[in-house]
Amino acid sequence: MPQAIVVHETGGPEQMHWETVDVGTPGAGEALVRHTVVGLNFIDVYFRTGLYPPPQLPFTPGMEAAGVVEAVGEGVDHIAPGDRVAYAAGPPGAYTEQRVMAADRLVKVPDSISDETAAAMMLKGMTAWYLLRRTYPVKAGDTILVHAAAGGVGLIACQWAKHLGATVIGTVGSPEKAELARAHGCDHPINYNTEDFVERVRELTGGKGVPVVYDSVGQSTFLPSLDCLSPRGILVSFGQSSGPVEPLNVGQLAAKGSLFLTRPTLFHYVAAREDLETAAGELFELVEKGVVTIEVNHRFPLAQAADAHRALEGRQTTGSTVLTLS
Repeated sequence: MPQAIVVHETGGPEQMHWETVDVGTPGAGEALVRHTVVGLNFIDVYFRTGLYPPPQLPFTPGMEAAGVVEAVGEGVDHIAPGDRVAYAAGPPGAYTEQRVMAADRLVKVPDSISDETAAAMMLKGMTAWYLLRRTYPVKAGDTILVHAAAGGVGLIACQWAKHLGATVIGTVGSPEKAELARAHGCDHPINYNTEDFVERVRELTGGKGVPVVYDSVGQSTFLPSLDCLSPRGILVSFGQSSGPVEPLNVGQLAAKGSLFLTRPTLFHYVAAREDLETAAGELFELVEKGVVTIEVNHRFPLAQAADAHRALEGRQTTGSTVLTLS
């Protein structure tokens, strides 16, 4: 019988238990996947704590993984047993050795990309895709602001935006993270612990501000980010690692320059199979060409996922973190 991380009650990392589970067999439109590597993301913390309501209790966290198809159900023809696949869209459930899931959420992994890289990049990479290519399509000559520039999404977004011809400003929390962000396409890393990032952004843009801010931090950066925008600029609030954003008086958007605000999620951008294939295809192409490098800087055994969560919440990680299976 396979084993999985199971959460019976939302709360801290100690609520994650390594247990034997029954995953069943694939029905129509489903596939059984044997995971080889599982990705770690902040959304996993949100579900574990109950900030995002889990689908039910008990539940297994995790949104992304790579592995091998073991069996498919009726009507599945785009993948077959033995195929290497990855995913990052769908309900939680990735922190497990095996999983039955909707086959239309699975994409084949190119031979040139390892399972570890695939598991580390699917959610973060496709998030960067929709941020830069769909929510606010970045174009050559743009100057943009990326919060948490040394994080998993941040490092990918900096490289991708630089490839698109943008000048990238990024916030980080230490000199070491500043150097890491700079090495991955961030032209102007700002250490928010020693600099006022609003003043620095205004200085770097000659007082104009930026047309877009990509913010996964939330509570501590939300309001200052509005002051970084140029008139009719857009704040893309796609995470809340520092805590939930407080209610906003929408009149502030008018007062600060007829600003736009959006709170997108990856799942709405790849809900259609066609969009999922486009997102994964563009991501795979840039990784294969070396335009985007996926930094896997931390590894934990899946059974020790609680330790990985502690490191992530303690801001002790950079780049991508993966959970390994023996």
